[in-house]
Amino acid sequence: MPATIQFAIIGCGRIAQRHAAHITKRGVLAAVCDIKKEKADALAVAHGARAYGSIEALLAGEKNLDVVAVCTPNGLHATHSIQSLDAGFHVLCEKPMAISTESARAMITAAEKNQRRLFIVKQNRFNPPVQAVKQLLQEGRLGRIFSFQLSCFWNRDAAYYQDWRGTPDLDGGTLFTQFSHFIDLLYWMLGDVHTVQATTANYAHQGIIAFEDTGTALLEMSSGAIGTLNYTVNSHARNMEGSLTLFGEKGTVKIGGQYLNELAYQSIDGYRLPDSGPGAPPNYYGTYEGSMSNHDKVYDNLVDVLQRNMPMYANAVDGLKTVEIIERIYKAAVGV
Repeated sequence: MPATIQFAIIGCGRIAQRHAAHITKRGVLAAVCDIKKEKADALAVAHGARAYGSIEALLAGEKNLDVVAVCTPNGLHATHSIQSLDAGFHVLCEKPMAISTESARAMITAAEKNQRRLFIVKQNRFNPPVQAVKQLLQEGRLGRIFSFQLSCFWNRDAAYYQDWRGTPDLDGGTLFTQFSHFIDLLYWMLGDVHTVQATTANYAHQGIIAFEDTGTALLEMSSGAIGTLNYTVNSHARNMEGSLTLFGEKGTVKIGGQYLNELAYQSIDGYRLPDSGPGAPPNYYGTYEGSMSNHDKVYDNLVDVLQRNMPMYANAVDGLKTVEIIERIYKAAVGV
């Protein structure tokens, strides 16, 4: 790996702006592309990159790249990641990794075949209270986890659902687009899911989105812990809460706030978590807010992996498990 990493970005929407800012602090943004060429041109001018109107043109024209950041709509992540891997480049793919387990597995196969690295953006793992509770679990301070509650209460109004958002083929569903990070953290904290029961409904977005705006799932983990996932994008006017509560034999903790960014409650036998300080601010997209802005840490880890052979903080199998759990919830909701 060269001392200066050469990057490209596929897809020049809002999240690409954040990727570009972090790339230019850690390497060179050599090329960008978008099917709306004017978007690629604007991002290229801002960062001194070359602009393309298609991924095929970029991959054919750029032979000295090291990493391709895939920032296209959810349903294109697998196709664009596999194309980039087959062209011989490492890939950093935005969340969700894909919108089907079949596609996610195909991405992993392509990375293995081409001996390239496949990184998946899981920036909420870097939230200070999330890291603190993960350490509690690793140290066994909560003992056996009996049960949990995962709450995802956000707002997405009709104006949010433009272009590909809300479509089954490119968006995939509310759990994929809004809450995949929450599913990832549940898996990261408690391991795999054993059984799923679920119900979903579309109450406030009829004729606007092709899937649910509200859902509830009862999950039994492979560890034996049971819990609920309650989620909606119908929180009135603004995001309300994104939280995870763990009930263990030696303690109870709640990571709260709107984005799993606050230590909201703790009662632990003989121990107290220190104040971890405020986390990063949320991603702001003009009319709404999303998850935490920890992409700088994602890129720091990528550089460490490629240049110093350090371990990945979130690997492709983690990304696959998130997709698999979401797919199981959706299948359970329709009785499949």
